[in-house]
Amino acid sequence: MNLFIMLLISSAISIILISISFWLPQLYPDTEKLSPYECGFDPLGNARLPFSMRFFLVAILFLLFDLEIALLLPLPWAIHTTTPLFTVTLASAILILLTLGLAYEWTQGGLEWAE
Repeated sequence: MNLFIMLLISSAISIILISISFWLPQLYPDTEKLSPYECGFDPLGNARLPFSMRFFLVAILFLLFDLEIALLLPLPWAIHTTTPLFTVTLASAILILLTLGLAYEWTQGGLEWAE
């Protein structure tokens, strides 16, 4: 009986929130709201404008280090396994590899915006 009541209450709350979300926003579309946004580029201008390749290289580096955080996030739980030394060795290898890659990119001048 308790499970049925909980399902009924959660379904009612969901239906109420969904119905409110349809009536709540005030939609006044204009040309600026309806135009697509493309990362700061003017969507109505020429599509063949030159862009900075360094911007994309820095964006790829950001994604790479963001992936590093995702790889190292389960590390505190993985240390409590039967082989914590192996876990720490793998995590250290990932950090050393990324640090060497960052040092190489730095020495090659890939992190500088102005030339």
